[in-house]
Amino acid sequence: MKIKIPHIAFFLFFFGATFLLTQVHAQDDQERRILQLSGIILNADSTDAIPGVNVYVPKKGRGTSSNNFGYFSMPVAEGDSVLFTFIGLKKQSFVIPKDHEDDKISLIVTMDTDEILLGEIEVMPYPTEDEFKRAVLALNLEEEMPLNRGNLSPQLLLRWAEEMPASGDENFRGFTRQQVMQTQDRYGPRPLPLLNPFAWRDFIRSIKRGDLKRRDD
Repeated sequence: MKIKIPHIAFFLFFFGATFLLTQVHAQDDQERRILQLSGIILNADSTDAIPGVNVYVPKKGRGTSSNNFGYFSMPVAEGDSVLFTFIGLKKQSFVIPKDHEDDKISLIVTMDTDEILLGEIEVMPYPTEDEFKRAVLALNLEEEMPLNRGNLSPQLLLRWAEEMPASGDENFRGFTRQQVMQTQDRYGPRPLPLLNPFAWRDFIRSIKRGDLKRRDD
C-alpha cells in the first residue's frame, strides 16, 4: 500500500499547528494573573440578599454560587468574563480588568427582576370550539351520571351520613365540650341533672303543656 507524500505533509502540518496553538493558550494562561473575586449579590432595591445565584466563567467551565447571605468568592484570571445568572432575574456580566493593581476584587452586584409577559392560553378538551360544543350537546347525562330514586333513597342517604366522618365544626365542638368537662372535674363535682331544680321545673311545665302527649300522638 502506497501513501502519497502530500497526505503525510498535511497530517504533519495539522498536528504541528494544533500543538502550537495549545502551547500559545497554555502560555497565555500562565502569563495572566490570578485574582480573587468576591462580593455580595442583592436585589434591585438593595435590601435583600439573593442566595443560590450562579457565578461562573463560561469559557473555563468553573464557577460557584452565592450562599444564604448572598456572598460569593472564587479565583479568576485577568480578562475573564464572569456571568451572574438566576431564574427569574436578569443576567449580569462582569469582565475582570487586566491592569488591576490589587490581587483582590470586591463587587456589589444588583440583579433586577426579569418579567416576561406570556399570552393567554385557553386549554380545551377538544381541538376546536365547535367540536366541543357538539360534544356537549350530544352528551347523555343519564348514561354518564345515572341518578335514580335508588341512589337518593332515605335509607341510602342515612347510611352515607352515618359513615361520613365528623366535620371540622363538629370536631371543634367536641373538643371544647371535653375541655369544659375536664375543667369541671378539676375544680368540683360534675353536676347531676336529676338534682337540678330548674330542670325539674322545666319538666313539670312541659307535662302541663302536654308536650309528652303530643309526642306520643
